[in-house]
Amino acid sequence: MTPLLRSTDNHFYRIPKADLHRHIEGSIRLSTIADLASRGLVDLPADEVALRPLMQICPGEIRSSAHFLQKFRNVRKLFVSPEVIQRVVREVIQDAAADHVHYVELRFTPAAFADVKGFSFDDVFEWVLAAGAEQAARSGIDVGFIASVNRHEPVSVAEEVAELAVAYKAKGVVGLGLAGNEAEYTGAPFVGLFQEAGEEGLGLSIHAGEWAGADSVREAIIDFNASRIGHGLRILEDPYVIAMANERGIVFEVCITSNIDSGIVPDVPSHPLRDMIQCGLQVTLNSDDPVICRTTLSRELTLAYVDQRLREEVIHRLMLRAAGAAFLPQRKRDELKAGMEAGIRAAMPVAPSLAPLKYSFAE
Repeated sequence: MTPLLRSTDNHFYRIPKADLHRHIEGSIRLSTIADLASRGLVDLPADEVALRPLMQICPGEIRSSAHFLQKFRNVRKLFVSPEVIQRVVREVIQDAAADHVHYVELRFTPAAFADVKGFSFDDVFEWVLAAGAEQAARSGIDVGFIASVNRHEPVSVAEEVAELAVAYKAKGVVGLGLAGNEAEYTGAPFVGLFQEAGEEGLGLSIHAGEWAGADSVREAIIDFNASRIGHGLRILEDPYVIAMANERGIVFEVCITSNIDSGIVPDVPSHPLRDMIQCGLQVTLNSDDPVICRTTLSRELTLAYVDQRLREEVIHRLMLRAAGAAFLPQRKRDELKAGMEAGIRAAMPVAPSLAPLKYSFAE
């Protein structure tokens, strides 16, 4: 591994960042899990080394969607009390702030948080949003929450989550998300309730083009009327869908390491990030599941620079695009973008021109 990836003193660590695609369930500290296990709260090893293969994609492990999703089955054991749920939310925000993330949208799956102890979804929303607001203020970071449902879950679950997401807009819910394996589960049963949530003012982000082809991206754009696509890299299989996404200004939440760990691409140089940019797609870079994938947003930007050979200017623009695509009112998006642009300039030895983005690359 290049020393630049190991360093917390590189340019991409220092600059302000926005992360539009980060799952709370994939961001829980191993030290916290070990602590819960040591106190007998969860049936897992009370040792971080022993926890790694259970909770993380480790070197030498198989890379596949099934293996990747298996890690989340262990995560679901953790949500045993309101105190644990709130601790996890606070720590995820602390870790984002420590990586100089100025704005993060955290996805949480109410069904996962409620499952072990049979909590009500209403209580889960209350606990998550209260802890989030408190920690965001302490850490000096802006946080929005995206309530997420999985394709394999009953529509009745999604209906309850969507209804609560709308009800809790004033307390920090900014969007509704659909996740899960789109290769095995169509999104069709959920279209109506997502459309209604969008009409109520929630942003819509649909996982698509990750484990299924470009048609799943078309479904997210046409049927769901989503403005953002989680991952979306397999859109490149269909020029018609590319043209549609460009015409509508659809934003793509790309997560490099996650796509490797879930077996979509073999390594960073093979990732289609560059191709997506060259096609004119509105790309952002995100962390997805930092602990499960053993990454940070700073590391994702560094990978794009080192192994994808994107110029610093391009990476800066991807971050500013993320700010502009946040599920926030226009005034707040403008303020976030202006603050991040000023921070990027301040982090540069000699501030470069931040002229409109040219899709150019280092050789």
